[in-house]
Amino acid sequence: MTNKSTPQLVTAVPIINQTGLIHRVQQPPGSGPFPTVVLLHGRSGNEDVMWVFAQSCPRDWLLVAPRAIKPDPDGGFAWHPRSHDEWPTLAQFEPAVTAVTRFIHALPALYHADPQQIYLMGFSQGAATAYATAMRQPGLVQGIAGLVGFVPEESEVGVETAVLHNLPIFMAVGKEDPLIPYQRARASAQTLTTAGASLTYRDYDTGHRLNAAAMHDLKAWWRARRESIGKN
Repeated sequence: MTNKSTPQLVTAVPIINQTGLIHRVQQPPGSGPFPTVVLLHGRSGNEDVMWVFAQSCPRDWLLVAPRAIKPDPDGGFAWHPRSHDEWPTLAQFEPAVTAVTRFIHALPALYHADPQQIYLMGFSQGAATAYATAMRQPGLVQGIAGLVGFVPEESEVGVETAVLHNLPIFMAVGKEDPLIPYQRARASAQTLTTAGASLTYRDYDTGHRLNAAAMHDLKAWWRARRESIGKN
């Protein structure tokens, strides 16, 4: 269906009818089932922008990058086109969660994804969408890499029920991030911990991006995920 080495843009109507989202996919050799990383871009992004982080993932995993659900006023697409100074609530991410959930459920039939080994990697608002998905759909994913993102507001139900029980999460924070203030990122980390996540928190002397140290740590975290599968 796709070239095995280059992320292929998928716009075919029958496939989009199944997944609900235009996307790029990179399939590894073999017949699967494949551990899978769903790459969730940030606000004003698209299905092309997350592949710079894909180099951190295991080479023999399936990688899929969907386009977000709504055109963003500033260009590109968004999971929730928020206003300036607005921090969206968990409820406001419900349309995004519904779309991501439908997308994930389509992957085993289309690309031989392993439904027991689905991971999310999100940047900025994509990270918020990943956290919201894990809170709203417990057990759907087996880990999250959240890159310079935030936890949606009003996530108290997830916290009270420890809904992220032992979910591995890597959280990368930029201490000088002008878009996600450091204190908000720290508070988000506390929310994830209180909700039961097995959190690997790292902060870096950088802005709204990942520096070389962050990429190194991210790759190490993905390597640990791969090794944990081999032990099961």
